[in-house]
Amino acid sequence: MSAKKIIAICQSGGEFATNKEDGSLYYTGGEAYALDLDQQTLLKDFKHELSETFQCSVEGMTIKYFLPGNKKTLITISKDKDLKRMVNFFKDSDQVEVFIIAEEAVARNVSNMPASRSSRTTVSEAVVPPGGSQDLIHAHDQPIDMEEPIDTSPLDIYDEKHRRAAIQWENTITGVDQRFNSFPEFREALHKYSIAHGFTYKYKKNDSHRVTVKCKSEGCPWRIYASRLATTQLICIKKMNAKHTCEGTSVKAGYRATRGWVGNIIKEKLKVSPNYKPKDIAVDIKREYGIQLNYSQAWRAKEIAREQLQGSYKEAYCQLPFFCQKIMETNPGSIATFATKEDSSFHRLFVSFHASISGFQQGCRPLIFLDSTLLYSKYQGTLLAATSADGNDSVFPVAFAVVDEETDENWHWFLSELKSAVSTSRQITFIADSQKGIRESLRDIFGEACYHGYCLRYLAEKLNRDLKGQFSHEARRLMVQDLSAAAYAPKLEAFERCAENIKAISPEAYNWVIQSEPAHWANAFFGGARYNHMTSNFGQLFCSWVSEADELPITQMVDVLRGKMMELIYTRRVDSSQWTTRLTPLMEEKLQNEASKAAPFQVLLLHGSTFEVRGESVDIVDIDHWDCSCKGWQLTGLPCCHAIAVFDCLGRSSYDYCSRYFTTESYHLTYTESINPVPNVEKPVNGELEGTAVIVTPPPTKRPPGRPKMKQADSLDVIKRQLQCSKCKGLGHNKKTCNKHNAVDNDVQELIF
Repeated sequence: MSAKKIIAICQSGGEFATNKEDGSLYYTGGEAYALDLDQQTLLKDFKHELSETFQCSVEGMTIKYFLPGNKKTLITISKDKDLKRMVNFFKDSDQVEVFIIAEEAVARNVSNMPASRSSRTTVSEAVVPPGGSQDLIHAHDQPIDMEEPIDTSPLDIYDEKHRRAAIQWENTITGVDQRFNSFPEFREALHKYSIAHGFTYKYKKNDSHRVTVKCKSEGCPWRIYASRLATTQLICIKKMNAKHTCEGTSVKAGYRATRGWVGNIIKEKLKVSPNYKPKDIAVDIKREYGIQLNYSQAWRAKEIAREQLQGSYKEAYCQLPFFCQKIMETNPGSIATFATKEDSSFHRLFVSFHASISGFQQGCRPLIFLDSTLLYSKYQGTLLAATSADGNDSVFPVAFAVVDEETDENWHWFLSELKSAVSTSRQITFIADSQKGIRESLRDIFGEACYHGYCLRYLAEKLNRDLKGQFSHEARRLMVQDLSAAAYAPKLEAFERCAENIKAISPEAYNWVIQSEPAHWANAFFGGARYNHMTSNFGQLFCSWVSEADELPITQMVDVLRGKMMELIYTRRVDSSQWTTRLTPLMEEKLQNEASKAAPFQVLLLHGSTFEVRGESVDIVDIDHWDCSCKGWQLTGLPCCHAIAVFDCLGRSSYDYCSRYFTTESYHLTYTESINPVPNVEKPVNGELEGTAVIVTPPPTKRPPGRPKMKQADSLDVIKRQLQCSKCKGLGHNKKTCNKHNAVDNDVQELIF
């Protein structure tokens, strides 16, 4: 039987626009063709067919589509699995809209933006105050470098490659009776027209009713007058003298590029490629316009373009009350709450969607990972995250908070909100840092109803930090390895062996390990059920989402995370609908791996439900209490090979003795609920903010100057090697800076002379 085909309505050459009513996206303009797809279609074949259809290159081609019922989040197809998943999503609807964004289209969009080219006098796009008669510079059109000019070239000596971007602007102004929808549209057209024809201008009149502009060159008769068309909102050119006598003399001074100018140029490409790098911006501006930018100039221009696209950071804080209200309206059962300080500045925001709350309560094991990540937006801050593990051992976001800074007080507030969100009678195990604020907050809020497992990654970092300067790199590396082995050791004897290995290197390090409360991190002592998860960075997937969106205004960053979670839940629900096994695929694989080891074991009945299993070692299995002396069954939630040997001997099914959280049924319960879109996140409809009585202003902290520091890789093995002197064997210096060695040399020289 042939695979079912769906019709792909492929569109290219247009652009995305936003519906002001609900914030959804729609595609306008361009061409459309219909192609058929099925589960056997390969991405490279699909791209080749699209390339022939739209006459564009396969290289640089991007393919996107909307999920069913969601017109706000574009999904990218980058591999064959993505294409098959899209076909599966739309198998019931028979057709799907696909959008092709080609590299050439991006270049065209970029070249269509206004730009000044070659005059040190800024061509202003700003609005002059009523009655003004002066040259204006927009707030964003401050020179990009206040001390040194940007390397520019006069327009009249541009080669054809650099001039091509401005040629198409020659007819943006055509003459008298030409109409525009608004004054900003007219000013933008005028800006382009002046670039294409190589002259600068200044405003004589510029208000909400009329605009009069003349050539800036003294004595040149070129001028234009536009005003509002009577009884309409249209702007019409009433008078125009198109003759120039200046012969472009003013152009030879060269335009002075501005941050706002470059921001306008790159805005469209940044919309398509959010990860547009400053160095790529500089290369493109040099290639297209012949203007040399350094890295910081390109970075600042990107910031302005991003603010033009995403809105103001300050306005985003003002929208928080409206945004929280919309989250709870569109996702009933969700929690979205915020708090401000006495001066109305932002303090913290907590969000937990109903789909996350329900998924954790219905299908996830009672295990929560607590972690934090710094935000690099204009006002900085920290994101606190609570994630869990689903039945297939994948990350499941439960709740998150944005706080002005990571403090004990903010952690206490976050955990209080978390408890009210995931209220459950189950005893929860938390994996988190051992810092005082988290430890005391968990004890105060959850009391005896929880276990706190210290994160092994933080513990290893602390050991390495405390030992730095005392031991060589190799010695510290071995002690961290032994610490990790001690944490994973299931029995007391194995833990003690690892501790003795540390003691052999350093008794001080051994004492450090013993005093670090092994009952909170070592399997041999820990009382909670953490299913062999030892570090709190299990939710690394969620943190990677944050790193992609942490420079956005706060409301948009939260909405990006919501979109990622919505897509994750939908995708996993669809994928799991094809599963036929009783356990999830990963747990099924682990169980089969244990079963393959059980064949050579000998099983002896001791009494009741207790059995002795003999192999390379002798282990005792109690099937009624789900217990084995090897501790593998208790630590993982899956029967170990010794227990499976007993089940095979008794003719019982191993599946009956697996944790219910690993079943496909529980997995389905985890992803039953959906997260719904939140409309008008970017720009609320007029009047929607008027009913909010609470005023929220940005926090006082701002991002420091310079490039943000990259977060280091999270690994237990990353230990920075220290210098070691080859003379005295001391740490922290080399032979050139060795005080002992240099002192001896000085003494010898004194004796000689």
